[in-house]
Amino acid sequence: MARKPVTWYIATPADGIIEKSRHAGTPVNLADNIGQVIDHPRPCTNLWFDESEFSYFRMVKRVGEVLEDTGIWPVAWPVRLWIVEPLGETGNWSRRYYPYRLLSHQIRVIQEIDAHPALGTAGRDVLNVVQQEIPERAGRWAADWDADPEGMRERQWNWEQRGGPTCGSGQWADSLAMAVSRNHRESAAQTWIEHLARNTVDQALADTDASMMARCYAYSRATGRAVAAQHQNRFEPYVLDALRGVGLDSPAPAVAA
Repeated sequence: MARKPVTWYIATPADGIIEKSRHAGTPVNLADNIGQVIDHPRPCTNLWFDESEFSYFRMVKRVGEVLEDTGIWPVAWPVRLWIVEPLGETGNWSRRYYPYRLLSHQIRVIQEIDAHPALGTAGRDVLNVVQQEIPERAGRWAADWDADPEGMRERQWNWEQRGGPTCGSGQWADSLAMAVSRNHRESAAQTWIEHLARNTVDQALADTDASMMARCYAYSRATGRAVAAQHQNRFEPYVLDALRGVGLDSPAPAVAA
């Protein structure tokens, strides 16, 4: 049976320019070249060495890794996602460690597609959490911490180390999420998701007097909630609730007299 053709992806910022090409002073705009063949403006002479910041085209066949090593900084959304066809000689740094990645000096831009899969199979749901839920919750998370720093520090430690009767520990759930992201080739997606979540907290708390520790607490709650959305169809509530920190938003249990 014939093998299914491989689809190769490149991610760019919203203007369509490959970010590393911009940094190198030889901007390549995929949006201006749909259907066209693009030759690398300054290809490396030693395959496949980084003779400059932009020595070859980099593409991946696992869309959840397309945001790795793009040069896009700071992390932002939206990005644009492109299907490309590698032409001519191709290579790889290491097929053992980068089996999903390909390098070439020539590509054809096939089409632009929906960018949400770059954040994983649940990319739309992740963005809903980042753009809708986190802004609504960040202020409360920070206020909870600053209202009772010692009490919240103890509760956070218990959640991270012990979990609760209906969910695992936060650290265990974080480690599991990272491993599953790696197994599903969504490590870059998870990294990007966590950056987006923290950026959203910064925006939500920009005009507040929240302490640094309150912000760090809000970061942990936001990233956990966003990563739970990434894996919502893979994990049971026992894991998802651990990522979300279920129980930390409820009032602290009363201490017996």
